[in-house]
Amino acid sequence: MLWRKLLSGASRLLLTWLCAGLFGAALVRLAPGFGADELELDARMNRESIQAIREARGAEGGIVASYWRYLRNAASGDLGMSSSMGRPIAELLGDRLPLTLRSVAFGLTLGWVAGLSMAASTAIFRRSAYDAAAGSLNGLLLCIPSALLAFFLFAVGAPAAVGIAAMVGPRVFRTAHLLFRDSLDLPHVLTAEAKGLGRVRVFSFHLLPPVAPQLIAWLGTSVTLALGTAIPVEVICDSPGIGQLAWKAALGRDLNLLVCLTLILTAFTLTANFLCDVAIAWRGGSRPCRRSGIWRPHSC
Repeated sequence: MLWRKLLSGASRLLLTWLCAGLFGAALVRLAPGFGADELELDARMNRESIQAIREARGAEGGIVASYWRYLRNAASGDLGMSSSMGRPIAELLGDRLPLTLRSVAFGLTLGWVAGLSMAASTAIFRRSAYDAAAGSLNGLLLCIPSALLAFFLFAVGAPAAVGIAAMVGPRVFRTAHLLFRDSLDLPHVLTAEAKGLGRVRVFSFHLLPPVAPQLIAWLGTSVTLALGTAIPVEVICDSPGIGQLAWKAALGRDLNLLVCLTLILTAFTLTANFLCDVAIAWRGGSRPCRRSGIWRPHSC
């Protein structure tokens, strides 16, 4: 049953989300130098002030206890204060999250349109020279580290979304190109071409539908890739988004802010993958219709 799969997937999503936050908190708490505070090195601080700072830090408790307290406060709408930036975390997210979401959405759209269009054109035209040129261009982009690409974008004044698209597009092309190339030798594709159908029609009705589930699955993976790329790109391009905020929180060992960002990024990643699984399950796979030979759902 479809609803049972959805319920099971939602349960795994929630459990993975909670575990990701716990592991993120543990990594920060167990990192070397976490217990140190720069205020203790201030010569103007007296012994009583330093002792108060240490007692306040020790009152946080263990990892599980502090994480549970954070979740309980977050459920009531209190995300806490950022110790490194001195502002409520809710305000920081309200200022920076929309910018990152716009960059990621635009970068994903541009990367998918460019990568999928190029892969589709190689499957339709089937020119060895064009295939080699497209593969070389995307291979070159795959070899460029995201930080180096961000430096180039900063130099030319391009937005962060262009860097995200440049990281997503070549990987979309590589995956789609391999799927389309392997599907060219399938019996139903060869039969359609033998009947004299045009290459655009063969691609649209015989080549693309069978690989749609794999492309949908890769769409969920590309969300993780885009979010990971946004961090170095926003830091180097000085874009005030979640990526830059995560970098500053890591430098300041801001536990509350790091846990909150970990939960947010994990939630976006898991939700994207869950929606892709739902789309694949709802589609229910495809098979060639006996009456027309065109790939359609099982209800044909």
